[in-house]
Amino acid sequence: MNAAPASVPPDDPQPAGAITRETPQDAAAVDALVMAAFGPGRFAKTAERLRERASLAAGFCLHEDGRLIGSVRLWSILTGEARSVFLGPIAVDKSSRSTGLGGHLVRACIAEARAQQLDGILLVGDPPYFSRFGFLPAPQAVLPGPVDQRRVMWLPITEAAPVGAVRPA
Repeated sequence: MNAAPASVPPDDPQPAGAITRETPQDAAAVDALVMAAFGPGRFAKTAERLRERASLAAGFCLHEDGRLIGSVRLWSILTGEARSVFLGPIAVDKSSRSTGLGGHLVRACIAEARAQQLDGILLVGDPPYFSRFGFLPAPQAVLPGPVDQRRVMWLPITEAAPVGAVRPA
């Protein structure tokens, strides 16, 4: 299972600020941004249950004029026997949506997973959006609760396959 490289599309504008690693000082702003983007309904989702039990592997932030406008987190998981991370949530401030910032955050996650020499990245998301980064359907990845299996996707970094139970690493 091989993925296409996650290149920057030519029409994807560069973010105004640099993407930085999330620090403990960012945590409250990240939580507020995620709540504004997804609301309390996110707490009922299987993805959130998994994140609650997994360790944070990395987080990335994008600030503009001292204000957090984008964030994403990676969570340490095993997908079957594949060493992986669970991507999400990606949150972008309402005034900055549809500007390509989410794509830059996804690429930061891909670079991090490769740097950690993981087998792949798992997520639950919109296939048309994530397929442009090389994510593929992962029908044999079994999340610990109800999920629309059509939205479970895998970005392979090695030949390891996303087959079996998804659980915290």
